Amino acid sequence: MATRTKRIEMRADPESEERIARAAKAQDLSISAFVLGAATQEADRVLGRADQTLMPGAQFDALVAALDDADDAPRLARAAGARRRYRRA
Repeated sequence: MATRTKRIEMRADPESEERIARAAKAQDLSISAFVLGAATQEADRVLGRADQTLMPGAQFDALVAALDDADDAPRLARAAGARRRYRRA
């Protein structure tokens, strides 16, 4: 485990502080360990959502079908067949 050297401070109203303290005690954790675990779990959830695209099954099927049946790309075909302006040495 990495050495913990950074400090994160936050402000809380008395009711939230008490609720967090009770939950930490129920899990036999310090308040710091409880809050760090909860914040890290939420960070993983948020960042995981940024790495994934969620869509309905029908939309996904339409996307895959569109990729499988690509449109013609006449400008790309012309560019690929055009004479090059340079030659490799």
